[in-house]
Amino acid sequence: MEKQSEVKLFGTWSSGYCTRIELALKLKGIPYEYVEEDLSNKSDLLIHHNPVHKKVPVLVHNGKAIAESLVILEYIDEHWNHTPKLLPADPYERAKVRFWANFYDQKFGPSIYNIITSKGKEQEKAIEDSREVLKVFEEGIERDFPAKSPFLNGGTLGFLDIVVGSTACNFKAFNEVFAVVFDPEKNPAFCSWVTAMKDCPLMKETLPPHDRLVAKISKFFLKPPKA
Repeated sequence: MEKQSEVKLFGTWSSGYCTRIELALKLKGIPYEYVEEDLSNKSDLLIHHNPVHKKVPVLVHNGKAIAESLVILEYIDEHWNHTPKLLPADPYERAKVRFWANFYDQKFGPSIYNIITSKGKEQEKAIEDSREVLKVFEEGIERDFPAKSPFLNGGTLGFLDIVVGSTACNFKAFNEVFAVVFDPEKNPAFCSWVTAMKDCPLMKETLPPHDRLVAKISKFFLKPPKA
């Protein structure tokens, strides 16, 4: 087992991408030091460890920095290869997990941002577009991972559960500030999956507090217009 000082995570409490890494480290039982970053005043250490993107999360292991959440998750699973495993053993199953993790980040994430940054008719269209992306995702998950319950990894959180749950489990905060996108009537399978993940004790202890997240989102995205 690694010593605590050998694993350090640079993150910010409200970031779902950072939550992913905390979930994986906790799930694997890896002790780590957490460093909270103020993204409006980034530390020299963060910029040193991630000079390309200058973003969180960054995992520093034995002095070596790894950036980008999906890359970090794979690194954790490969380096600490004891159970529980995040990715399936079968290469084809792993490929499917990677495909849908990338789809979620590259398609669904931007569709949510479009909702946040639009208003009126434009926002209504953005909501419909996002629901369509979610429908494609939901149907793909049902097709590629049939009879997986409650998590896609079986009895414990896996790679795709972590990728999706780290953001989707905060949907009530998003709905409260902006608009209802996650609708159980329109996306029953997806919402059932998210509910199961929200009920997982590890997810509960790692997700940011609801009220604090609502306040953060509101402050950041709903700034009053300048006089």
